[in-house]
Amino acid sequence: MEQNTSLQQQLLEAGVHFGHLKKKWNPKMLPYIFAEKKGIHIIDLNKTVDGLQEAAAALKQIAKSGKKVMFVATKKQAKDIVAECARKVNMPYATERWLGGMLTNFNTVRKSVKKMQSIEKMLNDGSAESLTKKERLTLSRDKDKMEKVLGGIAQLGRLPAALFLVDIGHEHIALAEAKRLGITTFGMVDTNCDPNKVDFAVPANDDATKSIAIITNYITAAIAEGLAERQASREEEEAQDAEANENEAKARRLEQEAQAEGGRGRRGGRGNDAPAGPGGAPKRRVPNTRRPAGK
Repeated sequence: MEQNTSLQQQLLEAGVHFGHLKKKWNPKMLPYIFAEKKGIHIIDLNKTVDGLQEAAAALKQIAKSGKKVMFVATKKQAKDIVAECARKVNMPYATERWLGGMLTNFNTVRKSVKKMQSIEKMLNDGSAESLTKKERLTLSRDKDKMEKVLGGIAQLGRLPAALFLVDIGHEHIALAEAKRLGITTFGMVDTNCDPNKVDFAVPANDDATKSIAIITNYITAAIAEGLAERQASREEEEAQDAEANENEAKARRLEQEAQAEGGRGRRGGRGNDAPAGPGGAPKRRVPNTRRPAGK
């Protein structure tokens, strides 16, 4: 309870409770609105805490399972914050511009990423030295242009398991693509948006820098915790496997020693129970040839 109170206090100080003007509201946000003050809707921070904790728990499990969470925020005030948080947990992000089809046409986007990586390799290993100065300059500009848009998803080999969006109204194309592919969606939802469009809605001010920072950092901390638990679980499994292999090797070694001991015992003993003759050889039994009496 104290932790929730502390979190509420932090959200209050960050201005998370400030919504949009009353005339811009979406009626579906009514359950999340606490009051109206000077024509501005005030978001209920109790609902924000509940939504934030629920979203964080779900994202933690996704990260723990080894799947990727993609951060999407192309608003000016959210770009740097979201990119930094995504890099902290080594997750993909899109903060410059959402390319149409980035998810639904993922194979084509991957080709562009590979092209960008091949140009970068050419410029770094000296392969481009044989080209003219103008051609090298053109390649460098193309690489910078692609890296600006695709740099955040360069290491994304397959579709992400979830999307975290700042302002679902502004990122409606990304949201539509995720819905079409069945990708789980998490989002900061202000009073001018429909919270039913995302699977996990966090009612919050999505325009203020401090509000975006506190929500995104909380989500990032949950993902980092999930990754840490995954790493600890993997290390524990490796330790158990190593111990099992060691016990198996020990049992095999004892079995081999027992077999070798048994072999030496058989070689040291006699092959039968017949009495030994001269020189240690067993006596030969002579058949009885004496005739019976009276014949």
